[in-house]
Amino acid sequence: MNAPAKIEEFAPSVPAGVFAETVTGVTHYTDRLFSFRMTRPPEFRFRSGEFAMIGLMVDGKPVYRAYSIASPAWDEELEFFSIKVPDGPLTSHLQNIKPGDQVLMRKKPTGTLVLDALTPGKRLYMFSTGTGIAPFASLIRDPETYEKFDEVILTHTTRDVAELKYGFDLIEGIRSHEFLAELVGDKLRHYATVTREDYPLKGRITNLLRGGKFFSDLGLPAFDSAVDRGMICGSTEMLKETKDILEAAGLTEGANSKPGEFVIERAFVG
Repeated sequence: MNAPAKIEEFAPSVPAGVFAETVTGVTHYTDRLFSFRMTRPPEFRFRSGEFAMIGLMVDGKPVYRAYSIASPAWDEELEFFSIKVPDGPLTSHLQNIKPGDQVLMRKKPTGTLVLDALTPGKRLYMFSTGTGIAPFASLIRDPETYEKFDEVILTHTTRDVAELKYGFDLIEGIRSHEFLAELVGDKLRHYATVTREDYPLKGRITNLLRGGKFFSDLGLPAFDSAVDRGMICGSTEMLKETKDILEAAGLTEGANSKPGEFVIERAFVG
């Protein structure tokens, strides 16, 4: 595999409207998952839950993909959580980055998984599979989330137990954070399931929702459109099934232009 190009090699040809940022840290969780942090341009502004187009120069050309920003809007650095695709046009190179390497990022973030796209409610459900947890990693570290909701339930479903580690590390980081720990308190709940290994919580989140086990496990009532709000990020099939479940409960899909009871990130597939 080719190593990512160094910025010095293509600095003169960095396209207009693009930042070139320095990787500050990389963590490999499994042979399929890794996260990395990089510098944040002082002028780069985003809402927690949005995504950015990030990329590398590959064979002299920039290759971009949409990545949810996993860090909250207040963070001085930018964090991303990625799958590793052996033949992926970008990830086959991105998975080899090291601190000091350079990553390209387009200047305009966007996305529907933002608090502004939801109508006011009391309880916020965040449904994620795989690296779909990334936008929620941003949102559960944003004080505004807890100003707007009394209870936040993060679900994360992966194939194997090892793939849950990013989420558990995330929760542990919040519990031990100097100001987030007190702000979040007991408002945040974490429901992690796996589909391919034995685990106390096993099964696809959609099956656990339909069968009622999800609600009984957490001691929560069924969905109520008057107070419950939802965000969904994951595989295409999971998006559709969870959307159907929420709509059957009377929740309507929202958007930036017309807030509703739940929102979906359609740019994400993984």
